[in-house]
Amino acid sequence: MQSKTTRRTFIKGLAVTGILGGLGMWRMPVWAVTSPGQPNVLSGNDFDLFIGEIPVNITGTARTAMTINGSLPGPILRWREGDIVTLRVRNRLQEDTSIHWHGIILPANMDGVPGLSFEGIAPDGMYEYKFEVKQNGTYWYHSHSGLQEQAGVYGALVIDAKDPEPFSYDRDYVVLLSDWTDEDPARVLSKLKKQSDYYNFHKRTVGDFIDDVSEMGWSAAIADREMWAEMKMSPTDLADVSGYTYTYLMNGQAPDGNWTGLFEPGEKVRLRFINASAMTYFDLRIPGLKMTVVAADGQYVEPVSVDELRIAVAETFDVIVEPESEEAYTIFAQSMDRSGYSRGTLAVREGLSAAVPDLDPRPLIAMGDMGMDHGSHGGMDHSQMAGMDHGSMQGGMDHLAMAGMGGTMQSHPASETNNPLVDMQTMSPTPKLSDPGIGLRNNGRHVLTYADLRSTFPDPDGREPSRTIELHLTGHMEKFSWSFDGIEFSDAEPLRLKYGERVRITLVNDTMMAHPIHLHGMWSDLEDEHGSFLVRKHTIDMPPGSKRSYRVTADALGRWAYHCHLLLHMEMGMFREVRVDE
Repeated sequence: MQSKTTRRTFIKGLAVTGILGGLGMWRMPVWAVTSPGQPNVLSGNDFDLFIGEIPVNITGTARTAMTINGSLPGPILRWREGDIVTLRVRNRLQEDTSIHWHGIILPANMDGVPGLSFEGIAPDGMYEYKFEVKQNGTYWYHSHSGLQEQAGVYGALVIDAKDPEPFSYDRDYVVLLSDWTDEDPARVLSKLKKQSDYYNFHKRTVGDFIDDVSEMGWSAAIADREMWAEMKMSPTDLADVSGYTYTYLMNGQAPDGNWTGLFEPGEKVRLRFINASAMTYFDLRIPGLKMTVVAADGQYVEPVSVDELRIAVAETFDVIVEPESEEAYTIFAQSMDRSGYSRGTLAVREGLSAAVPDLDPRPLIAMGDMGMDHGSHGGMDHSQMAGMDHGSMQGGMDHLAMAGMGGTMQSHPASETNNPLVDMQTMSPTPKLSDPGIGLRNNGRHVLTYADLRSTFPDPDGREPSRTIELHLTGHMEKFSWSFDGIEFSDAEPLRLKYGERVRITLVNDTMMAHPIHLHGMWSDLEDEHGSFLVRKHTIDMPPGSKRSYRVTADALGRWAYHCHLLLHMEMGMFREVRVDE
């Protein structure tokens, strides 16, 4: 579904999304972003931020957004590695609020998670964040209170490196992707709790069935439909919330607004991609340009040239592009479920645009995607499914083993057994590090995978983990319940780490949805299939049917949040406290 925004209604919204550009509220030292298209920068080491509400009109309908310093997204904050920054955050809302500095290494009481780090910021209250900046690169910040992130409380963080960077560029743009709904976010959640596929308008039709019969035969097509019916799931469920209610934004602008970054032919342009959406994975490309990925989640990686990349919620990727032959190139970010897109332009002057690609065909989830047939991407024989009961796929485990799947079956925690909050368990999960992902395989483009990402430095700790913690990502689609090991946050005990220890966390995705998992306060050092260090990240994407391991050094005392970064999944239980004690 394409954007409902018209150019006329978008111009009304510009007054809001660009409101701070002319206020002259910040100093611009030479190392700050100075390119046209990004006037909204606060730089230095002393900041005053306020969270409030303003009227917006993004889709042609007047609504109210929650904003930081009156803009959507909030201002780009530009820090310098090694500085001590002070940020005074004032609350002008009628409810408590907070700011979390995503991916930033800092003391627990500066992390901004109400109930763990601090009490939150009360209406008319102020909280002063103060900490040393110990890293560089591209990050972001957002509210960690209720559903405020969906309503507009987020912005970009750019931290300039103390030492020369291992690549050069002439221009520097933040490209921040997000999703906006005119609905009250609480109403969106309420609808999903009543009917989890409320926003899925891509259900299969009679025409699809006829196509399947011609492709795979009558019996196989019938068996496939029966499998999905028994599980009470749909192979079109790639996203809980779709373009039916979402307008996808680029730097706060709807597709018709055509955010534009300028370049001179032959220049190297650094694009700092940030997925600041609440619920949307984006597949991102710039037709006609190769993208050289140079950083992931703020950390340098060995340069890799790609045509396309999937950016999970909360991830960041820095790329270098070299536009030469054309006057304009489209930055195209389609939602993973192909229900809409965000779009902007790189151009030699304002007012230009290039062709906007059609949305790719909508993908379908296969049984193999969910780890039901040893990691292949084909289907699964109906006889293998016959033992599955309606409430849970637990009943099918033994039957599947007897059906001759062979190999090692994935074990599951006892808390998942006969659990009304668990509707599925994966049989044969695999790391899938070389898999571009559902909807991106064999599309004729070189798509970035996790296997392509290699940090420019060796394992920063070097020790072998002393123990392994295995956690399963669990859920019940129909009930819209999400959890770890079948236990929602309200009933879960904290994960306890001992200060200084090196642990391995192994995640197993027992659901049919992708989950971006974020551990606060500590780095997540992803391993390859052989247990060797691959890449340092702050957010680990977990596709359906995947099993991935990463190492964590418990070098930060205190109470930390650990959760799925799909906002509504976190809100509905996929959240744990991690406690690091002496």
